Amino acid sequence: MSEKKISSTLLTDAQQASGDWNPLWSTLKELDADFLEAYLHLRSVPFRKGPLPPKTKELILIAINAATTHLYAPGVRRHIANALRLGATRDELLEVIQLTTVLGIHAANLAVPILLEELSKQAEMKSKKPLGKI
Repeated sequence: MSEKKISSTLLTDAQQASGDWNPLWSTLKELDADFLEAYLHLRSVPFRKGPLPPKTKELILIAINAATTHLYAPGVRRHIANALRLGATRDELLEVIQLTTVLGIHAANLAVPILLEELSKQAEMKSKKPLGKI
């Protein structure tokens, strides 16, 4: 029985180029590019359509990644950074973390230090912006 190879990894390539990439996916791409392409296709449905604004989707992804049943710090970091870029406030992000702690305080133990790091990075980037012409 021969394996059928996919003709394209367009979605995988676009996801990787966007920077919103889980490093573990690189290994999966090597092992089974078909599976990864199918997974990313399924995962991208809510991002391609639906009524929720992008910032809200990022807030939900923070909760999923910080949840006691998941505790995936790289995902928390990536989605906090994405939410900040989309205009999320410190208070909104903190509330998401607080809501997630209903599953267990470990969510806050994981996510609050990441929130502080990302807020610090954002403040540092803003302070390095060049001044406009006078």
